[in-house]
Amino acid sequence: MMTLPTPPAMTTRIAALGHYQPEHVLTNDDLAQIVDTSDEWIRQRTGIVRRRIARTESVADMAAEAAGKALAAAGLEPAEIGMVSVATCSAIDRCPSTAAQVAGRLGIPAAAAYDLNNGCAGFTTALAAADHSVRAGAARHALVIGAEKMSDVVDWTDRSSCVLLGDGAGAAVVSGAEVSAGDRDAGDEHAADGHAGRASRPGIGPVVWGSDPTRGDAVRLLGAWQPQFAQEGQTVYRWATTEMAPLIREACARAGITPGELGGIVTHQANLRIIDSLARQLDAPRAVVARDVVESGNTSAASVPLALSKLVQRGDIASGAPVLLFAFGGGLSWAGQVVNCP
Repeated sequence: MMTLPTPPAMTTRIAALGHYQPEHVLTNDDLAQIVDTSDEWIRQRTGIVRRRIARTESVADMAAEAAGKALAAAGLEPAEIGMVSVATCSAIDRCPSTAAQVAGRLGIPAAAAYDLNNGCAGFTTALAAADHSVRAGAARHALVIGAEKMSDVVDWTDRSSCVLLGDGAGAAVVSGAEVSAGDRDAGDEHAADGHAGRASRPGIGPVVWGSDPTRGDAVRLLGAWQPQFAQEGQTVYRWATTEMAPLIREACARAGITPGELGGIVTHQANLRIIDSLARQLDAPRAVVARDVVESGNTSAASVPLALSKLVQRGDIASGAPVLLFAFGGGLSWAGQVVNCP
């Protein structure tokens, strides 16, 4: 019987990032002309000051813009991308998928292309799926995109929800690399005492993900052709401020680090009060905490890659530093992992 060669052990990393936001800015004062609200009311409850709203751009337009920037930053040719995944819950087109449209626009010739809908947790879920696929050898490089046009699905008469949402996209190139024998040996040595070890720690750490269907109505986007976003704000706030920190600590533990070693924390940009509460609970004094919600609002599946890309573009986090990514949303679902900053 012929013995097949053993495929090389693979690890993954985020090679590059890119983001896109529409030009049109909608301020709190602008919203006060539409619904019964005020700048003070919105800031006190959410921390949001402004958000970007797409006028002519579609979800595919924004996804392609962000993905093109990430691809260029990675220094890769389109033909080198073996998988394209777009996390979105607001895309109108069912088929062809947004991912297939992005591949076509960027000239990616033969990639597996699919959309993933896990609400606001979509990007971190798609990132984990890409990590698994690349490590399994299904692709050497993957494009993972979070893109949303939430302005299409918001009820502009509901002040509790319309003040929250914005539009945009963020993208990451996930690349694989063979694990050297030295790294494997280092990993084996540290595994004996229960620690992953820095030498063997992957660029994208193990995912912590799940869902709680008993809270399935906490964040929802229901309807056939004109769905409207709605949520139970207090339910989401209580869950995020009481149950998310232990999940984040688990993600850190799976990556072989403690929260105190984090160089950055990028959680779903839903509400500044939630972000600040988590930062206090985690006791991560070295971490730069993303607060892009102030400028961009809640962009659902786009919020984590959008915020991370901005931090990296500004040089706020050192290359190689461990960064916690964690998102939660409809379902009620969550997903998160520790990555090395590109």
